[in-house]
Amino acid sequence: MSGRSLGVEEELLLVDPRSGRPCGMAGAVLRADGEGSMEEELQREQVETGTRPVATSGELAGELRRWRAAAARAAEQEDIAVAALATSPLPVEPHIFPEERYERMAARFGMLAAEQLTCGCHVHVEVSSPDEGVGVIDRIGPWLPVLRALTANSPYWQGRDTGYASYRTEVWGRWPSAGPTELFGSAAAYDAVVQAMVDTGTVLDAGMVYFDARLNRELSTVEVRVADVMLDVEDVVLFAVLARALVTTAAGEWRDGVAPPAMRTEVLKLAHWQAAHTGIGDALVDPRSARPAPAAVVLDAFCEHLGTALAEAGDAELVRDGIARIRREGSGSQLQRETARRHDDDLRAVVAEAVARTRG
Repeated sequence: MSGRSLGVEEELLLVDPRSGRPCGMAGAVLRADGEGSMEEELQREQVETGTRPVATSGELAGELRRWRAAAARAAEQEDIAVAALATSPLPVEPHIFPEERYERMAARFGMLAAEQLTCGCHVHVEVSSPDEGVGVIDRIGPWLPVLRALTANSPYWQGRDTGYASYRTEVWGRWPSAGPTELFGSAAAYDAVVQAMVDTGTVLDAGMVYFDARLNRELSTVEVRVADVMLDVEDVVLFAVLARALVTTAAGEWRDGVAPPAMRTEVLKLAHWQAAHTGIGDALVDPRSARPAPAAVVLDAFCEHLGTALAEAGDAELVRDGIARIRREGSGSQLQRETARRHDDDLRAVVAEAVARTRG
């Protein structure tokens, strides 16, 4: 079985496999990439890969492994490595990639852009029309913090433990256009908001409208943008099929005229902060009540909310087993901290473990 087509973009960190520190080698790695598997990103210490649209979780896993392996081979030709780390555990002074748009961003946003070395994972899920896509965006917001908590993989920043499961969330949230959104109601209203944001002269263009979930008209998708890049392909697949089920469920509610959930954006921002702070290790804000509840309770409610869509896509068993594995073994942030503990807080070991898992 399958469902709506989906694709994944992953941002990967370029690191020195000996020191563990990020390397500003994106240009050389991109030139060494014989398969066209990567693109540049804001900083020279990172690259981005992207899968083709696929229908099944098995196809997606194959695509992710293929492009991670291609990125690793290209990096190895330059005597460096790729690591699926959402922030660098070790200190780094990033360098803007020499491309006109990125240089304009650096000039416009100063230190905010200069420090913005973070690696995310974005899922594109097919929608039938812009209005369906906006109907989806209006209905998935309260559940997105749950996905953020599950995918948290950035506990370290500049050589220190931040106390967060996803510190990338806090760094990314500095962009003035980032975060959750109010209800739009229609594609026309969505477009009007985006145009009004561009018209302020604050962001360079519509590509800098960094909503947690946004409409991609070119690809006919809703793009879910809340996740850290994850250590393991299995976790990426889990995130992707959960995002697809969330879009499918919301699209059905939109068609049936079910009203969007009434949760204030101010409350949503706090729910995202809580998810980024503790991941699945403590309470989350329950989307049904906007009150704290144990993460296990919220995860069970999430799976129940998506039950029909997961079953129809053939993903119910994958999700059940994947969430059980993360509860048992820990999310990426928990695994990074455990690796550090095993190696007397040597963060080079955290990077080495991430390199092995990424290549894995």
